Amino acid sequence: MLYFSPWKTVLIWLAVAFGILFALPNALPQSMRDALPGWLPSKTMTLGLDLQGGSHILLQIDRQDLIDERLQTTRDDIRTALRDAKLGYTGLSGTGRTVQVRIREANEVETAKTALVALTQPISSGVFGTTNIVELTQDEPEPGLLRYTMTEDGINYRVSSAVTQSIEVIGRRVNELGTTEPVIQRQGDDRVLVQVPGLQDPQRLKDILGQTAKLTFQMVDQSVPVQEALTARAPAGSTIMYSPDDPPVPYLIENRVIVSGENLADAQATFDQRTSEAVVSFRFDTKGAQRFGQATQQNVGKLFAIILDNQVISAPQIREPILGGTGQISGSFTTESANDLAVLLRAGALPADLTIVEERTVGPGLGQDSIDAGKFASIIGTVLVLIFMVAVYGTLGLIANIALFANVSMVIAILSVLGATLTLPGIAGIVLTVGMAVDSNVLIYERIREERRNGRSVIQAIDAGFSKALATIVDANVTTLIAAGVLFYLGSGPVKGFAITLAIGIVTTMFTAFTLTRWLVAAWVRRFRPTELPRAPITLIPTNTKIPFMGIRRWTFTLSSVLSIAAVVAFMSVGMNYGIDFKGGSLIEVQARSGAADPGDIRARLQQLNIGDVQVQEFGSPNDALIRIGSQDGGDNAEQSAVTKVRDDLQVDYDVRRVESVGPTVSAELAREGTIGVIVALALVLVYVWFRFEWQFAVGAIIATIHDIIITIGFFVLTGIEFNQSSIAAILTIVGYSLNDTVVVYDRVREDLRRYKKMDLPSLLNIAINTTLSRTTMTALTTILALFALFLFGGEVIRSFTAAMLFGVIFGTYSSIFIAAPLLILFRLRPPSPTESNEGGMVVPDRAVTS
Repeated sequence: MLYFSPWKTVLIWLAVAFGILFALPNALPQSMRDALPGWLPSKTMTLGLDLQGGSHILLQIDRQDLIDERLQTTRDDIRTALRDAKLGYTGLSGTGRTVQVRIREANEVETAKTALVALTQPISSGVFGTTNIVELTQDEPEPGLLRYTMTEDGINYRVSSAVTQSIEVIGRRVNELGTTEPVIQRQGDDRVLVQVPGLQDPQRLKDILGQTAKLTFQMVDQSVPVQEALTARAPAGSTIMYSPDDPPVPYLIENRVIVSGENLADAQATFDQRTSEAVVSFRFDTKGAQRFGQATQQNVGKLFAIILDNQVISAPQIREPILGGTGQISGSFTTESANDLAVLLRAGALPADLTIVEERTVGPGLGQDSIDAGKFASIIGTVLVLIFMVAVYGTLGLIANIALFANVSMVIAILSVLGATLTLPGIAGIVLTVGMAVDSNVLIYERIREERRNGRSVIQAIDAGFSKALATIVDANVTTLIAAGVLFYLGSGPVKGFAITLAIGIVTTMFTAFTLTRWLVAAWVRRFRPTELPRAPITLIPTNTKIPFMGIRRWTFTLSSVLSIAAVVAFMSVGMNYGIDFKGGSLIEVQARSGAADPGDIRARLQQLNIGDVQVQEFGSPNDALIRIGSQDGGDNAEQSAVTKVRDDLQVDYDVRRVESVGPTVSAELAREGTIGVIVALALVLVYVWFRFEWQFAVGAIIATIHDIIITIGFFVLTGIEFNQSSIAAILTIVGYSLNDTVVVYDRVREDLRRYKKMDLPSLLNIAINTTLSRTTMTALTTILALFALFLFGGEVIRSFTAAMLFGVIFGTYSSIFIAAPLLILFRLRPPSPTESNEGGMVVPDRAVTS
């Protein structure tokens, strides 16, 4: 095991060198990266929105809007087809998903069906047009009555097409804003995810995305005064529409569309030469210019309306025919609003209304603060772990630190090469990797020490330590990897970043532990030929401890049962402080422009806005405040309206640093996915442990893990810490960590079962726990050191996340010793012998038996 062929040595150090080389650009300023030769790597990790600022907006297609539009189109198609065929009809109407029409003459019904057969023709879909979809089905519930019903497949096809078209339109709109590297992609069946990093004005982005931008030019109906139409009824073929003014001005508009936005060739924000007002100049294509010219030629002296999303932007009089295909839209625009309208018109109209169902916006100032806090916490955590390892292992600790440096470099290098996005939870993943990376080295070193105490030479002990620790390390890390995989699959945004970082850290840790660390230890042995293992300045756990853990198992079972029942009762009666991820609502972090933030004043001002429950508290520094707004009754659109009201009311005195808004649609999904994530992780771990061990081990590990989850939930209830999506990430990581600890104990139990074939199970478990006690303690301490640094210096945003992690690590360590191990006795892993009387007292094994 300690011999390395030259080619293995070269490969190991090439991997380390490449890791350092590809990670190095992340430590260099932009100017130095630009000056690097082209053959050197210069790619860095992409900073997430929570680090560099920007907006994450999830939009949902209004399904009902598409259905209503398709219904209207079907009515128009039926009307046109029957008129062209000169067939008499009556009762043309549409409700729900059906349109029906009655043919007057019974002998014309078959002719009408033939005229309308195009409505029920299948349309091609799919990548290669290989799938045929029928949008409308036709039936005749009674003689002469034809009914056309929209199919579910047809609706899904329209929704899918609308999402595809929306992505194109949104892409053109966002690119017109001059942003860099926006992410616009489909999410699910009916949603579009928009991420725009580094955006300085997120509200402008929301305004740009929130408008359908359906532009039409229609005539104003001047046959009756609009006030008469308001009090009586609008004439057939006309509709009352309003201007966006305050108060709005009503107009009576003919339904016939002269020209639509589809005929626009260009639109630019300009200034009216006569009034110097900001206007939008437009130009039609050939077809639009011809139709617009004919309409203005026939209606000189009349009013025509320019309508955007059913609002009358302006209604000028046609003084003379407009034959050049150009014109202006005026309407009290500012320079920015005129430019935004021009952007919308150039990009084209959205096929349907889009509703913002989730928003997460971070200002650039808060992003930089998060970067600084994350860097400082990472440095502090790493330094503490490095000092600790040297203190407890001496020279071997120094070797572990070299491997740790290479490990972190490789994590950063892989993230950089993959183009992965580094989020604030991602930084937490790196810090946690630092804490857990030494776990493999601790396992190896403790096994080496044990083998040396059992009489092996230094070289034999080292060789055996690496060999025997391999299976334990693989089992322990695979369970954590399963939790990371579930997190990645079911998580979103920052949680995915945490999962990716954690998973990469696990893989690189296993590589460095069994290649680089082993090579360094082998080089040290060859160079110094030691006759004894290095002495450490500090000994945390004495050697050959004989603590009778199983003797108090009834007390620990009782304690855990009481705590678990109390946690469940508290959860059922008091409940957790659910964040907006699970109950909907909005969270807004603001910073006073001058002086300290006044939560009382903010609360008083916002309570006058009629937006329901408002909570305001100091957050972090005295200048910052955190505003929580309860879920709005009006649905997803109402959430956005509430955020806009808060912005408008506070913008004079406060800067908005962060906005998170989750509508009821997404919050219900997140709650469901979080629950499923925990269940799936437990199920997968159960299968793995069962496969690697016996069923008693698998069930014991799951029960111990469920115990940790219940106790952690009790911790959330007791402390009132907000339970959000990152809390699910914390719980799943605790699941992985607790199982890691449990598997290490179980692995030693399995080994001892083969060695001590006649020993009673309580004594055997005591031996297994005592021999792994130093590893359990030191792994917990290194992880706690890293997490504690993150808790103190990582910033308020992830403080609740790290608090839950700290608590989970402590209780995970406890459950591995006092719950998981004693359960093997309860499940009769080894039936008690008739003469067995030992109830958990320590037994010193006979060397003859163990050989």
